[in-house]
Amino acid sequence: MEETELSRIRGALDAGDFTRARELITSLPFERSAELLELRAKAAYGSGDLEETLTAYGELYRFHLDAGDTHEAAFAAVMVGMYLMMDTGLMATVRAWLSRAERLIEDVPDSPVWAWLAAVRTYERLMCGDMPGTGEWARRAMELGQRHDLAPPSIIGQVALARVWIYNGDVDKGLSALDDVAVELSAGNLDPLTTGQMWCEVICAMQWIGHHDRAEEWTEAMERWRQGAAFGGLNGRCRVHRAEIMRLRGPCDAAEQEALQACEELRPWMRREFGWPLTELGNSRLRKGDFVGAEEAFLAAHQNAWLPQPGLALLRLAQGRVDEAASMIETALEHPFDIPSKERPPSGSLQRAPLLDAQVVIALAAGKFDDAHAAATELAAIAEKYQSRTLKNAALAAAGRLALRDGRANDAIRLLTEAVMEWAELRMPYDAADLRIVLAAAHRQAGDEHTAEMELDAACRALEALNARPWAELARQREPAVPVRPCADTEHCLFRCEGEMRTVTFGGATVRLKDLKGMRYLERLLAEPGREFHVLDLVSVERGALPANTSLAAARIDAQCGLEVFDSKAREAYRQRLTEVEEDIAEAESQNDFRRAELARADREFLVDELRRGVGLNNRARMVGDGVERARTGATRSLRYAINRIARHHPRLGEHLARTVRTGIYFAYEPDPRAPLHWAT
Repeated sequence: MEETELSRIRGALDAGDFTRARELITSLPFERSAELLELRAKAAYGSGDLEETLTAYGELYRFHLDAGDTHEAAFAAVMVGMYLMMDTGLMATVRAWLSRAERLIEDVPDSPVWAWLAAVRTYERLMCGDMPGTGEWARRAMELGQRHDLAPPSIIGQVALARVWIYNGDVDKGLSALDDVAVELSAGNLDPLTTGQMWCEVICAMQWIGHHDRAEEWTEAMERWRQGAAFGGLNGRCRVHRAEIMRLRGPCDAAEQEALQACEELRPWMRREFGWPLTELGNSRLRKGDFVGAEEAFLAAHQNAWLPQPGLALLRLAQGRVDEAASMIETALEHPFDIPSKERPPSGSLQRAPLLDAQVVIALAAGKFDDAHAAATELAAIAEKYQSRTLKNAALAAAGRLALRDGRANDAIRLLTEAVMEWAELRMPYDAADLRIVLAAAHRQAGDEHTAEMELDAACRALEALNARPWAELARQREPAVPVRPCADTEHCLFRCEGEMRTVTFGGATVRLKDLKGMRYLERLLAEPGREFHVLDLVSVERGALPANTSLAAARIDAQCGLEVFDSKAREAYRQRLTEVEEDIAEAESQNDFRRAELARADREFLVDELRRGVGLNNRARMVGDGVERARTGATRSLRYAINRIARHHPRLGEHLARTVRTGIYFAYEPDPRAPLHWAT
């Protein structure tokens, strides 16, 4: 093979043109070499083919093994383990490959491969919740990286050790170490893969303890770096972090779109951790008041073996399913999240904190006052240990809620007022508005109806400004002192299409507008107030593909044809992963490491479930549809555009529709029944 051909491939990789690199590799006459296999692995990863990356590094391992080059074979085995660790969450397979590498270099303690092996071991231990083991391997990665002048293992170890310090409560020491890492990452001295992964890690560390200002600062730095530098799954990970910050700052429309895009970009990459972007999508939708869309995202996360709590429990509370919400949050606390993850605390009090915060609210609603008091007490202790403003304010808000429940109105007003002001100071407007509703109840308990009404009105206006109108409506419905508008006579309205124009009458005013696709969706909703339309029904009817009374099952046919859960290569890769898991189980059992064996069996169960989902009778591929989310996004965009156009010409109707039209997987028009409307279409 000519050096010029390899130079062209390397040039394409350096330029980030991974597709071109793969084309150049494919066009070469078949001649396997170590360098070509490594280039093939890098090109595959950059272009989104994780399984091909693993296959190429696996072939490189066997190539070196056959040639008797154990040092290089060990390094290739570590690379397989590293990519498995980054994107599959299957720690048993990671351990199997690292064990192969260790056996090859066990007699060469000073080999530089040990630096890389220690770095991967560090994160395997972190993701499994073994903090002492994480610290031990992190120190080895740093020491060996410095000894062999290998910056990536050293920086990986430094980040992991900082996370151990933070987890153990030595927050200042951990933050100082991460600040040093952030400076190094900003300087551009590391390769793109290490840079992207470590930006993600330092942001996750901040999210663990609620240091959102610093997380936002680093997310912005990561976003600047991402442009033109990120590849593989790094773009999607960056997007999830941006979505998290957008959700906190509000409104959540942009956060939802960022989370949706992250799900799309991470779909080829993440296996077990795919529940992370799905849960963030659910959290964004929940804050908007899109309960149907939130439920869809949370349940999808659960199907991906992820714990979508406390979001799903809070959704059940909003839906009025209080006992179910209480049971969910109790189960989440009693049976800790045990799936390997870098994005969420793997164990301990930091993992419990958001669950405890939600349990206070849910237990009070369920009348489980002892549970609420216990949760608030534990939350306060966690906040004291980690000295996080966010955690401390969550504990303060919990104390205020309990004071209100205990009838200590003045204490409740003092505590809740302080917490509302702190949420505002922390630039978390949704949390501030949500708590002002509770503050209004405290003023009402104290007999100050005027101040209660002012607080409730301020809260609802803030929620509406955040495009969280359903929450404002719920707050008003649940406040008995809010005046109820008396029933009025039915108002007759018109929304009729005549050629390419529509005649629209509402509130005594008539306008004529150019017809749009979104208006045809709207016409369908207005014709049956209160009815929920599945998005596929709505889209199919608008296109004229089926009549209005066709069943939902028929509407879904288009979206469910011809798409495999896994392609044949992915199915074969999953079977290979199962073999590696069995290796790890056997090794763990031979060493009487029962915890490791238990974790490996969980990996095996996950893989078997995934294969069942993707393979049917006689080894045939199962088929699913992916059109629902695209239909939802497109229909929502068209409908909102139409409503905005209406608002420009008929502001009163535009405001009415913005308040009463609900989108999601199910669309509905839900006007106030106390002011009945009849639409002629």
